[in-house]
Amino acid sequence: QVHLVESGGGLVQPGGSLRLSCEGSGSIINVLAMGWYRQAPGKQRELVASIHTDGTTQYGDSVKGRISISRDDVTNTVVLELDRLKPEDTAVYFCNLRHGIPFSRDFWGQGTQVTVSS
Repeated sequence: QVHLVESGGGLVQPGGSLRLSCEGSGSIINVLAMGWYRQAPGKQRELVASIHTDGTTQYGDSVKGRISISRDDVTNTVVLELDRLKPEDTAVYFCNLRHGIPFSRDFWGQGTQVTVSS
């Protein structure tokens, strides 16, 4: 199986920056994409950013223009950087690894809380 370990998060002031890192381990042999999702209380989980094997990226509408994502295929690590944080960025952020054959499924980290508040 696959295990994802997230780091970063915590309390950040409005206008500040955030860096989240996630490293995958285990039986990782066919990664299609890695990325981050978030879920605020009472809301559905939504895409923050993802990066595919070919380097293409996808970003959530609410973070476009203030986000970057990078990936290291050797260590199966994905790093998210989000600037100009707003209170509405407060959520639990989940690392995601989309694995192809033989698993053909998504794997998730345990989640890390990000709170944007003064």
